[in-house]
Amino acid sequence: MYYGGIEAGGTKFVCAVGDVHGNILERVQLPTLTPEETIPKVIEFFQHHKIQALGVGSFGPIDINVKSDTYGYITSTPKTAWTNYPFLQALQMELHIPIGFNTDVNVAALGEVTLGAAKGLESCLYITVGTGIGAGAVVQGNLLQGYSHPEMGHILVRRHENDTYIGKCPYHKDCLEGLAAGPAIEERWGKKGVELAHDSKVWEIEAYYIAQALMQYILVLSPEKIILGGGVMKQQQVFPLIREKVASLINGYVDLPPLEEYIVPPSLGDNAGITGALILAKQSEV
Repeated sequence: MYYGGIEAGGTKFVCAVGDVHGNILERVQLPTLTPEETIPKVIEFFQHHKIQALGVGSFGPIDINVKSDTYGYITSTPKTAWTNYPFLQALQMELHIPIGFNTDVNVAALGEVTLGAAKGLESCLYITVGTGIGAGAVVQGNLLQGYSHPEMGHILVRRHENDTYIGKCPYHKDCLEGLAAGPAIEERWGKKGVELAHDSKVWEIEAYYIAQALMQYILVLSPEKIILGGGVMKQQQVFPLIREKVASLINGYVDLPPLEEYIVPPSLGDNAGITGALILAKQSEV
Protein backbone atom coordinates (compact mmCIF):
# COMPACT_ATOMS: atom_id res chain seq x y z
CA MET A 1 0.00 0.00 0.00
CA TYR A 2 1.29 3.41 -0.93
CA TYR A 3 0.49 6.77 0.61
CA GLY A 4 1.03 10.36 -0.43
CA GLY A 5 2.80 13.04 1.54
CA ILE A 6 3.09 16.80 1.14
CA GLU A 7 5.59 18.96 2.99
CA ALA A 8 4.33 22.43 2.13
CA GLY A 9 6.93 25.04 2.98
CA GLY A 10 7.13 28.75 2.47
CA THR A 11 9.63 28.39 -0.37
CA LYS A 12 8.97 24.89 -1.74
CA PHE A 13 6.50 22.00 -1.78
CA VAL A 14 7.85 18.46 -1.50
CA CYS A 15 5.39 15.84 -2.73
CA ALA A 16 6.12 12.14 -2.34
CA VAL A 17 4.62 8.70 -2.69
CA GLY A 18 5.86 6.01 -0.33
CA ASP A 19 5.04 3.69 2.52
CA VAL A 20 4.68 4.15 6.28
CA HIS A 21 8.23 2.89 6.82
CA GLY A 22 9.64 5.98 5.15
CA ASN A 23 10.50 4.26 1.86
CA ILE A 24 9.87 6.78 -0.92
CA LEU A 25 8.84 5.55 -4.36
CA GLU A 26 8.83 8.94 -6.07
CA ARG A 27 9.16 12.56 -5.02
CA VAL A 28 9.05 15.97 -6.68
CA GLN A 29 9.89 19.45 -5.49
CA LEU A 30 7.87 22.46 -6.60
CA PRO A 31 8.38 26.15 -5.85
CA THR A 32 5.80 27.76 -3.55
CA LEU A 33 4.24 30.32 -5.87
CA THR A 34 0.55 31.25 -5.68
CA PRO A 35 -2.13 28.60 -4.94
CA GLU A 36 -3.34 28.92 -8.53
CA GLU A 37 0.13 28.05 -9.82
CA THR A 38 1.26 25.45 -7.27
CA ILE A 39 -1.79 23.41 -6.26
CA PRO A 40 -2.74 22.13 -9.77
CA LYS A 41 0.79 20.71 -10.13
CA VAL A 42 0.52 19.06 -6.71
CA ILE A 43 -2.82 17.48 -7.62
CA GLU A 44 -1.50 16.33 -11.01
CA PHE A 45 1.42 14.55 -9.33
CA PHE A 46 -0.84 12.52 -7.04
CA GLN A 47 -3.38 11.76 -9.77
CA HIS A 48 -0.66 9.76 -11.50
CA HIS A 49 -0.30 7.42 -8.51
CA LYS A 50 -2.67 5.03 -6.77
CA ILE A 51 -2.48 6.12 -3.13
CA GLN A 52 -4.67 5.08 -0.21
CA ALA A 53 -4.56 8.41 1.60
CA LEU A 54 -2.62 11.67 1.78
CA GLY A 55 -0.86 13.44 4.64
CA VAL A 56 -0.16 17.17 4.54
CA GLY A 57 2.26 19.13 6.70
CA SER A 58 1.83 22.81 5.90
CA PHE A 59 3.44 26.13 6.68
CA GLY A 60 1.10 28.29 8.68
CA PRO A 61 -0.56 29.44 10.71
CA ILE A 62 -3.22 26.92 9.71
CA ASP A 63 -6.57 25.86 11.18
CA ILE A 64 -6.39 22.25 12.43
CA ASN A 65 -9.50 22.39 14.62
CA VAL A 66 -11.87 19.90 12.96
CA LYS A 67 -14.86 21.66 14.53
CA SER A 68 -13.95 24.99 12.96
CA ASP A 69 -15.63 26.43 9.86
CA THR A 70 -12.17 27.12 8.46
CA TYR A 71 -10.62 23.74 9.26
CA GLY A 72 -8.00 22.99 6.62
CA TYR A 73 -7.32 26.63 5.79
CA ILE A 74 -4.01 28.45 5.77
CA THR A 75 -4.95 31.50 7.81
CA SER A 76 -2.91 34.62 8.69
CA THR A 77 0.29 33.77 6.83
CA PRO A 78 2.67 36.55 5.74
CA LYS A 79 2.51 34.91 2.27
CA THR A 80 -0.44 37.05 1.17
CA ALA A 81 -1.46 34.89 -1.83
CA TRP A 82 -2.12 32.03 0.60
CA THR A 83 -3.99 34.00 3.28
CA ASN A 84 -7.31 32.33 4.15
CA TYR A 85 -6.72 29.67 1.49
CA PRO A 86 -8.81 26.45 1.77
CA PHE A 87 -5.83 24.13 1.28
CA LEU A 88 -7.42 20.90 2.47
CA GLN A 89 -10.66 21.50 0.58
CA ALA A 90 -8.77 22.17 -2.69
CA LEU A 91 -7.09 18.76 -2.38
CA GLN A 92 -10.26 16.92 -1.33
CA MET A 93 -12.19 18.32 -4.28
CA GLU A 94 -9.87 16.64 -6.76
CA LEU A 95 -8.39 13.57 -5.02
CA HIS A 96 -11.35 12.04 -3.13
CA ILE A 97 -9.24 10.13 -0.59
CA PRO A 98 -8.73 10.49 3.19
CA ILE A 99 -6.39 13.42 3.94
CA GLY A 100 -4.61 14.19 7.20
CA PHE A 101 -3.79 17.86 7.71
CA ASN A 102 -1.37 19.38 10.20
CA THR A 103 1.57 21.75 10.54
CA ASP A 104 4.92 21.11 8.88
CA VAL A 105 6.67 20.95 12.27
CA ASN A 106 4.05 18.64 13.77
CA VAL A 107 4.47 16.12 10.95
CA ALA A 108 8.26 16.34 11.31
CA ALA A 109 7.84 15.58 15.02
CA LEU A 110 5.62 12.63 14.05
CA GLY A 111 8.29 11.36 11.68
CA GLU A 112 11.06 11.61 14.27
CA VAL A 113 9.07 9.98 17.09
CA THR A 114 8.00 7.11 14.84
CA LEU A 115 11.14 6.37 12.84
CA GLY A 116 13.81 8.87 13.90
CA ALA A 117 15.74 10.29 16.84
CA ALA A 118 12.82 9.86 19.28
CA LYS A 119 11.77 6.38 18.15
CA GLY A 120 10.46 4.34 21.07
CA LEU A 121 9.70 7.39 23.23
CA GLU A 122 6.31 8.75 24.27
CA SER A 123 7.23 12.41 23.81
CA CYS A 124 9.52 14.69 21.86
CA LEU A 125 9.85 18.24 20.65
CA TYR A 126 10.84 19.00 17.07
CA ILE A 127 11.98 22.58 16.42
CA THR A 128 12.88 23.97 13.04
CA VAL A 129 15.12 27.02 12.84
CA GLY A 130 15.19 28.24 9.27
CA THR A 131 13.23 30.87 7.35
CA GLY A 132 11.05 30.96 10.46
CA ILE A 133 10.99 29.14 13.77
CA GLY A 134 8.31 26.63 14.65
CA ALA A 135 7.93 23.61 16.89
CA GLY A 136 5.83 20.49 17.01
CA ALA A 137 5.36 18.43 20.15
CA VAL A 138 4.40 14.80 20.74
CA VAL A 139 3.00 14.23 24.24
CA GLN A 140 2.01 10.74 25.44
CA GLY A 141 2.24 9.53 21.87
CA ASN A 142 -0.05 12.20 20.41
CA LEU A 143 0.58 15.47 18.61
CA LEU A 144 -0.03 18.38 20.96
CA GLN A 145 -3.10 20.39 20.01
CA GLY A 146 -5.39 22.68 21.93
CA TYR A 147 -7.54 25.45 20.51
CA SER A 148 -5.08 25.35 17.63
CA HIS A 149 -1.50 24.23 17.07
CA PRO A 150 1.33 25.62 19.22
CA GLU A 151 3.25 28.66 17.93
CA MET A 152 6.44 28.18 19.92
CA GLY A 153 8.57 30.27 17.59
CA HIS A 154 6.94 33.47 18.78
CA ILE A 155 7.69 33.33 22.51
CA LEU A 156 9.54 36.27 24.04
CA VAL A 157 13.17 35.89 25.11
CA ARG A 158 15.60 38.10 26.99
CA ARG A 159 17.78 40.17 24.72
CA HIS A 160 21.52 39.45 24.57
CA GLU A 161 23.48 42.32 26.13
CA ASN A 162 25.51 42.81 22.91
CA ASP A 163 22.56 42.60 20.52
CA THR A 164 21.05 45.86 19.31
CA TYR A 165 19.21 44.32 16.34
CA ILE A 166 15.56 45.44 16.35
CA GLY A 167 14.08 42.10 15.24
CA LYS A 168 12.52 40.73 12.05
CA CYS A 169 9.09 39.36 13.02
CA PRO A 170 6.31 41.40 11.34
CA TYR A 171 4.01 40.73 14.32
CA HIS A 172 6.27 40.88 17.40
CA LYS A 173 9.61 42.29 16.19
CA ASP A 174 11.94 40.72 18.78
CA CYS A 175 10.29 37.40 19.60
CA LEU A 176 12.37 34.22 19.22
CA GLU A 177 11.73 34.02 15.47
CA GLY A 178 12.38 37.72 15.07
CA LEU A 179 15.80 37.41 16.69
CA ALA A 180 17.02 33.92 15.76
CA ALA A 181 15.53 32.75 12.44
CA GLY A 182 17.62 32.74 9.27
CA PRO A 183 16.40 36.11 7.93
CA ALA A 184 17.20 37.75 11.29
CA ILE A 185 20.75 36.39 11.18
CA GLU A 186 21.21 37.70 7.66
CA GLU A 187 19.77 41.14 8.39
CA ARG A 188 21.71 41.51 11.66
CA TRP A 189 25.10 40.49 10.25
CA GLY A 190 24.74 41.34 6.55
CA LYS A 191 25.42 37.75 5.43
CA LYS A 192 23.60 34.44 5.43
CA GLY A 193 24.32 32.07 8.31
CA VAL A 194 26.15 29.64 6.04
CA GLU A 195 28.66 32.42 5.24
CA LEU A 196 29.20 33.12 8.96
CA ALA A 197 30.11 29.60 10.05
CA HIS A 198 33.46 30.65 11.56
CA ASP A 199 32.26 33.83 13.30
CA SER A 200 31.91 32.76 16.93
CA LYS A 201 29.96 35.83 18.09
CA VAL A 202 27.17 35.02 15.62
CA TRP A 203 26.61 31.59 17.14
CA GLU A 204 27.09 32.80 20.71
CA ILE A 205 24.08 35.09 20.26
CA GLU A 206 22.11 32.44 18.33
CA ALA A 207 22.69 29.84 21.04
CA TYR A 208 21.75 32.37 23.72
CA TYR A 209 18.26 32.79 22.23
CA ILE A 210 17.63 29.15 21.34
CA ALA A 211 18.74 27.94 24.78
CA GLN A 212 16.29 30.31 26.49
CA ALA A 213 13.48 28.88 24.38
CA LEU A 214 14.51 25.31 25.15
CA MET A 215 14.55 26.04 28.87
CA GLN A 216 10.95 27.24 28.68
CA TYR A 217 9.85 24.25 26.59
CA ILE A 218 11.58 21.85 28.99
CA LEU A 219 9.88 23.38 32.02
CA VAL A 220 6.43 23.42 30.39
CA LEU A 221 6.40 20.19 28.36
CA SER A 222 9.21 18.04 29.81
CA PRO A 223 9.91 16.28 26.49
CA GLU A 224 11.96 13.09 26.45
CA LYS A 225 13.96 14.31 23.45
CA ILE A 226 14.54 17.69 21.79
CA ILE A 227 15.29 17.65 18.06
CA LEU A 228 16.61 20.77 16.34
CA GLY A 229 16.26 20.89 12.56
CA GLY A 230 16.02 23.45 9.79
CA GLY A 231 18.64 25.22 7.70
CA VAL A 232 20.21 27.24 10.52
CA MET A 233 20.74 24.11 12.61
CA LYS A 234 22.94 22.62 9.91
CA GLN A 235 25.62 24.76 11.56
CA GLN A 236 26.67 21.93 13.85
CA GLN A 237 28.98 24.17 15.87
CA VAL A 238 25.97 25.77 17.55
CA PHE A 239 24.81 22.54 19.24
CA PRO A 240 27.52 22.45 21.96
CA LEU A 241 26.86 26.13 22.70
CA ILE A 242 23.12 25.52 23.06
CA ARG A 243 23.66 22.55 25.37
CA GLU A 244 26.09 24.52 27.52
CA LYS A 245 23.66 27.42 27.87
CA VAL A 246 20.68 25.16 28.59
CA ALA A 247 22.63 23.51 31.41
CA SER A 248 23.51 26.94 32.82
CA LEU A 249 19.92 28.20 32.61
CA ILE A 250 18.35 25.08 34.15
CA ASN A 251 21.04 25.27 36.85
CA GLY A 252 20.25 21.84 38.25
CA TYR A 253 16.60 22.65 38.94
CA VAL A 254 15.37 19.58 37.03
CA ASP A 255 17.23 16.39 36.19
CA LEU A 256 17.94 15.96 32.51
CA PRO A 257 19.55 13.17 30.49
CA PRO A 258 23.06 13.79 29.13
CA LEU A 259 22.54 16.80 26.89
CA GLU A 260 24.56 15.32 24.01
CA GLU A 261 21.83 12.66 23.81
CA TYR A 262 18.92 14.94 24.72
CA ILE A 263 19.35 17.92 22.36
CA VAL A 264 20.09 16.45 18.95
CA PRO A 265 19.70 16.97 15.20
CA PRO A 266 16.99 15.00 13.35
CA SER A 267 18.13 11.49 12.50
CA LEU A 268 15.84 11.56 9.46
CA GLY A 269 17.61 14.70 8.26
CA ASP A 270 15.71 16.59 5.57
CA ASN A 271 13.23 13.68 5.27
CA ALA A 272 11.65 14.18 8.72
CA GLY A 273 8.74 16.20 7.34
CA ILE A 274 7.88 14.08 4.33
CA THR A 275 8.24 10.87 6.36
CA GLY A 276 5.86 12.26 8.97
CA ALA A 277 3.41 13.24 6.23
CA LEU A 278 3.31 9.63 4.98
CA ILE A 279 2.66 8.41 8.54
CA LEU A 280 -0.08 11.04 8.95
CA ALA A 281 -1.66 9.75 5.72
CA LYS A 282 -1.90 6.25 7.19
CA GLN A 283 -3.42 7.66 10.40
CA SER A 284 -6.05 9.55 8.41
CA GLU A 285 -7.58 6.27 7.21
CA VAL A 286 -8.94 5.50 10.68
